[in-house]
Amino acid sequence: MKSVVVLGGYGNFGRRIVAALAHEADARVFVCGRDLRQATEAAEESGGSAEPRRLDAHAADFTAELRKLGTTIVIHTAGPFQGQSYTVPRACIAAGAHYIDLADGRDYVCGIKTLDEEAKRSETLVVSGASSLPALSSAVVDALRTQFSSIESIDHGITSGARPPGRATMDGVLAYAGKPFKQWRDNEWHPVHGWQDLMRRRYPDPVSGRWIASCDVPDLDLFPERYRPVRTVQFRAGVGPATSMFGLWLASWLVRAGVISSLKSWVPALHRTATTFARFGSKCSAMHVTVRGVDLNGEPAVRNWFLLADQDHGPFIPCFPAIALARKLLRDEVSERGAMPCMGLLTVDDIISVGDGLDLRVVPG
Repeated sequence: MKSVVVLGGYGNFGRRIVAALAHEADARVFVCGRDLRQATEAAEESGGSAEPRRLDAHAADFTAELRKLGTTIVIHTAGPFQGQSYTVPRACIAAGAHYIDLADGRDYVCGIKTLDEEAKRSETLVVSGASSLPALSSAVVDALRTQFSSIESIDHGITSGARPPGRATMDGVLAYAGKPFKQWRDNEWHPVHGWQDLMRRRYPDPVSGRWIASCDVPDLDLFPERYRPVRTVQFRAGVGPATSMFGLWLASWLVRAGVISSLKSWVPALHRTATTFARFGSKCSAMHVTVRGVDLNGEPAVRNWFLLADQDHGPFIPCFPAIALARKLLRDEVSERGAMPCMGLLTVDDIISVGDGLDLRVVPG
């Protein structure tokens, strides 16, 4: 049997990944983390082949522990990834195990290529960003670009419902609020600031209009290279309640003005407040990808793609690419080796099919 180690297996994303993989044929799934009690609870909840293990990914014996478990794949869900080193993927390479993470940190995901030679020498696949970005976003653009002779701009974004993400995710996405980062626009790099540049985006019903703002994500570096000669790449995100968006926008100005250094200390209170009021807000979330350019007949063209989620099923989506890729590795359907961001390894159908049975709807346009 092949063994899958899920680091942070009792967290928001980890539990969903364990539940999806624990019933795969000929696979053992280890729910891992430093808290054995929580790991045991998550394993019992998931059933199937799920087994709890106390495992510290940053301990000196981590590589040896992976070998003891006969690990085939490690799925790293224990964020935030902003500021993390590559200790975990390097340990996986040393143990001869494939590595997948759900990282959304721009530097972390884009920098994973520095491990390419090490991964190839050990005949392992090391993949970062097996999540909504850049895995799903790039798969959508890959599908849409077959309708273009050249792409001029990519505008994409995500709006969530009222239900907040996990604490680690919130830590990551609020870390750059009010902080400057670079965005590719009109063939040049321009400075923008996190959670600013508010705009109103129209989505198909039942999501309708939502406020979204600029966010620092791996796609901003990866897409200008992958989709040359694209002139502009933009990404914005937001949450359902307009009051939350305007509050976050105002707070980002406090950081930008130097009144406070960051929103990091605010995260626990913000998470508690959002969790308390989530039941009164929207259960709908959405993702959009808009590609503009010149079509195959030489005419200006615009193509839209929307993914709509209801019944609070949106928070499942970031797990889909990791689950889809793990299943392919378990079935020996991936021959690629080396270290790379999660692009070109999965199709849109590979990813979305993981959500069969959930309240999801793809709307082309």
